Amino acid sequence: MSTDLQWLLIRKYNSFLVKKVPEGPIFSKEPGNLLNLHSHKYSGLANSKTIDIQNSESGLQITTRKSKASPHAVRPARTTATVRNRSGGRRSLGVVASVAKRGYRPDLRAAALGRSSALLAAQKEKKASPPKKVRGKKAAAFLG
Repeated sequence: MSTDLQWLLIRKYNSFLVKKVPEGPIFSKEPGNLLNLHSHKYSGLANSKTIDIQNSESGLQITTRKSKASPHAVRPARTTATVRNRSGGRRSLGVVASVAKRGYRPDLRAAALGRSSALLAAQKEKKASPPKKVRGKKAAAFLG
């Protein structure tokens, strides 16, 4: 079945749709959708080539669907690359960029980099904020 026909079938009704505001954008929670936007370009269900980036205990997990796999296979063929947490941001962004750049959906490169950098930023521990300094009349009353 072609990807266009699949999109026409699942476009209006599927279990991954998220419609919060009647006039606002429609989001999607499907696996393989990098921006979580409900569109044919980013759909993880209607495209034969998808990139999925998820957070796991061991690090970032980058999963791509093999496009030349047999349609009669029991499970869809996927390739998984894992980048460890301690490898750093530059290495993980390089792995994500190389996956998207090497002829496998280069149009999703920017979205894949954005998703991976957001996941990396969420993994970092936040610094404690310094205590507020008292200024002006309150400082004079406090000191004197």
